[in-house]
Amino acid sequence: MMSSKHLRGDINYSWPTGEIAVMGPGGAIEVLYGKEIENIDDAGKQTACIKEKEKAYKDIFANPYNAAKYGYIDDVIEPRNTRFRVIRALQSLATKKLINPAKKHSNIPL
Repeated sequence: MMSSKHLRGDINYSWPTGEIAVMGPGGAIEVLYGKEIENIDDAGKQTACIKEKEKAYKDIFANPYNAAKYGYIDDVIEPRNTRFRVIRALQSLATKKLINPAKKHSNIPL
């Protein structure tokens, strides 16, 4: 994800295939289950274990529906509706007024 509500993104959408997580499934599985996977002797079983763990990670953590549930993104949209939703979002932001709090101190010369 390139932006989020935490980074003050105004509107955040995702397609249903989007992976929204801190890291990709491959890297996460290496970190979380690396020693367990190393202890498997058979290469076929090792690969099957990795695939199973990656699928579980995607289903639980790296899907846009969980991100929408927690408010990290505004909506999960179909790719065919992307143009319409982006145009509508930009139209709603055309009149946005950004009001930041007053600065306490000016920038000091460095």
